[in-house]
Amino acid sequence: MVGQRLRTTQDVGRRAEQSQRVKQRTARGTQVSNDAQRRVREQEAPVQPSRGVQQAHVLEMGVRGRVHPRLAIVARSACVLVLTLAACTGCAAVEAGDATGEIAPLVQTTRVDQDVDDPAIWIHPTDQARSLVIGTVKAAAPAGAVVVYGLDGGIRQVIDGLNRPNNVDVEYGVRLGGQTFDVAVVTERLARQLRLFRIASDGKGLAEIARLPVLEGARGNAGAPMGLGLYRRARDGKVYVIVAPKQGPRENYLWQYALEDEGGGRVRLTFVRRFGRYGGHGEIEAVAVDDGLGYVYYADEERSIHKWHADPDAPGANRELAEFGMDGFAGDREGIGIYARPDGTGYIVAADQRPGQSEFRLYRREGEAGRPHDHSRVVKVVSSPADSTDGIEVTERALGAPFRQGMLVAMNSKAHNFMFFPWERIVGADSLPH
Repeated sequence: MVGQRLRTTQDVGRRAEQSQRVKQRTARGTQVSNDAQRRVREQEAPVQPSRGVQQAHVLEMGVRGRVHPRLAIVARSACVLVLTLAACTGCAAVEAGDATGEIAPLVQTTRVDQDVDDPAIWIHPTDQARSLVIGTVKAAAPAGAVVVYGLDGGIRQVIDGLNRPNNVDVEYGVRLGGQTFDVAVVTERLARQLRLFRIASDGKGLAEIARLPVLEGARGNAGAPMGLGLYRRARDGKVYVIVAPKQGPRENYLWQYALEDEGGGRVRLTFVRRFGRYGGHGEIEAVAVDDGLGYVYYADEERSIHKWHADPDAPGANRELAEFGMDGFAGDREGIGIYARPDGTGYIVAADQRPGQSEFRLYRREGEAGRPHDHSRVVKVVSSPADSTDGIEVTERALGAPFRQGMLVAMNSKAHNFMFFPWERIVGADSLPH
């Protein structure tokens, strides 16, 4: 068992600041009154900028991602003591919960030297037990990295040298260069660009395809990409990238691009629109897209969760559909995931970022009867040992015996790793409403 590393002065300061923010919010009560009131925007957003092509500086397809030569990795994971301690190769395995009612992860990933940020889940096409979790290490170059984990929590690949990567997302069946494959896209904040990777169909790793500048013309933090969501439109397979900068205006905070094949093994981003309201405090980082129903959700960290059409051509795409999640949060709204059943039901999961004990709040994906955009009702709140969670991902797909009903992955700041929770532990013995 690896002893816990001493936290740096920066870590201590950050955690103290988060604790103070939680206390301040608790003292002043809810940020916005009456979460039960569904916010449906009827007014149209301002006229969007005209569409135009944004050229991309790209790499040839097929360039292999490097296995890291520099990123320091602790070779064994820190085990978590809950009720009993179980031995595991390359990961930490624990019991289902403790006497406090807090759920425990089944697996924790191998610790890395720097703080991690956001996870994405890639589902293997033929053997779900060989699926991968892709995470980011949010540090300036050369320590910034993309880390690929197996479901046992062990590291499969590290691609280092990224300049402050933040969020990552995965999309399936993307057609580029005459080929169809799955991709992972990462925001690289200090380089003011996206990094595009091809995921090997056998799950053996990522290969970099392109580096794509975004938010061009925006100054300072308004031009620094942070949040990210990918959307594949069902009717034609077109893929869109939704980007949230580190800083933005109260109107039109998000930028949306089409990911397109330029020919000759090259890809480009074509600017489509700006959209999205913002409360004016904190920032927007967490973005999640529901491909099946065609909606995008994003977390206005200190205010609420917003819902819009992900398809820029959908009727009413220039209007907000819902605003919810305004009450009950002690920390920032950090991380959104979609548990998407094939029948259109499921859950929107939002993380409440708390030092040492982040919570997950579940809302009905399908809304209420006759009101599909009414997500005001919280159907369950789950407490976890994840520290100051900055990002989550959720899947409803079975991933082998340990994750028969899917899983939730949460960033765990203090230990510089990710926690894997079987969905059964999120649901527990409760019979959640459908």
